[in-house]
Amino acid sequence: MLPVVALVGRPNVGKSTLFNFLTLTRNALVADFPGLTRDRQYGQVRRGERPFLVVDTGGIIEQAEGLEDQAMRQVWAALDEADVILFMVDARAGLSSADESIASKLRKTGKPVLLVANKIDGLTKAESNLAEFYRMGLIGQPIGIASSHGTGIPELLEQVYALLPPPETEAEEDETAPGIRVAIIGRPNVGKSTLVNRLLGEERVVVFDQPGTTRDSIFIPFERDGRQYTLIDTAGIRRRSRVEEAIEKFSIIKAMQAMEKAHVVIYMIDASEGITDQDANLLGQVVETGRGLIIGLNKWDGLTPVHRESVKRQIDVKLPFLDFASKHNLSALHGTGVGKLLEQVDRIYRSAGQTVTPNKLTEIMERAVDTHQPPLVKGRRIRLKYAHQGGHNPPTIIIHGNQTENVPPSYKRYLIAAFRKALNIEGSPIKLEFKTGDNPYKDKKNELNPRQLAKRKRMMRHVKK
Repeated sequence: MLPVVALVGRPNVGKSTLFNFLTLTRNALVADFPGLTRDRQYGQVRRGERPFLVVDTGGIIEQAEGLEDQAMRQVWAALDEADVILFMVDARAGLSSADESIASKLRKTGKPVLLVANKIDGLTKAESNLAEFYRMGLIGQPIGIASSHGTGIPELLEQVYALLPPPETEAEEDETAPGIRVAIIGRPNVGKSTLVNRLLGEERVVVFDQPGTTRDSIFIPFERDGRQYTLIDTAGIRRRSRVEEAIEKFSIIKAMQAMEKAHVVIYMIDASEGITDQDANLLGQVVETGRGLIIGLNKWDGLTPVHRESVKRQIDVKLPFLDFASKHNLSALHGTGVGKLLEQVDRIYRSAGQTVTPNKLTEIMERAVDTHQPPLVKGRRIRLKYAHQGGHNPPTIIIHGNQTENVPPSYKRYLIAAFRKALNIEGSPIKLEFKTGDNPYKDKKNELNPRQLAKRKRMMRHVKK
């Protein structure tokens, strides 16, 4: 499972800015206004040695009331989830009594806590500014960073990785979750547990017409037609503003960890409610993990033809980034369309895990280039030389050439479509990586032979005259 790192601290110390920098997103709102973040924000960090989940929290305020009190409850719930806590302080403002009070509470959690002093940019004597924070008695020395510019982030990540729990080995994962791992993801009360029971042919998980019945991710191994599967039934992920009980907050972390561990994700949508913004956000998280994806449109049998067309239009408008995903109309309650669901899972798993030789990938790339040349960059044509496979699930293709850093997004999409069609990759995103080879003569001085030296002398005599 992915480890969890929580960002905590007083308001306006730069937690959301650091969250955005680590996740390479702009999901967390950032402004010079205390208390802007009230709900918890989750993201995935893929920098350095291993990925982990990071949680942005609202500012900790002493004796908070009203809405701030709700933010406080979310902060302490985040601490329960976390493997490592990053306690952020403002290096410019210096140590405050509130910081000392927070540090005292963080020590009682028993979790490893790193003190991160933000906003060191522009400080002439940064070390002296950090000295006063030593008296809080946290792990190691304060780490000075500037989250808006990325200063000190590599040193921070190095210490975070040292404190994360050891990763699970592949053998451990295979023992706990054999075969093809299929995660059932979606908002609450869309029929995830009903679908699991239908696939298993028994009432294995609790089903109740009330959002939030499933609290944790449940791993259920089973066999179908001689093939091993593990279904992962996850708790429904509701909008953060509607999450009130602390126990439900664990559901988001568990579901995101289940996505990472799965081979194929079945994302359930209640077709009678249509596509919501929350669905689009959660599907974006699935795409980031790179897993094979099936969009299960549940309760399809109860829709009128007009309503069905409306749902199809919503998918085209709200989910244009999911053109690769398989769409499956079904009814988990009555079993309509469920019979062929695992066949689709098998096809996606096989296509995402296939091994392709470099010759074949290069041939597909050359055909695509012959049909449509890459654009010119400063008068020079981008040259793509050869391609080879870089990984599975998602299928990763590495392309080598010249000026590949200038390949525009539109041409990347064109190449992805060409590879998808030629390799018959279904329901899985394709990841392209471009590499430009270094010029071996870039730093090598050109040495002239005797004949070239003589010619140069003759030319220089003419130049002097």
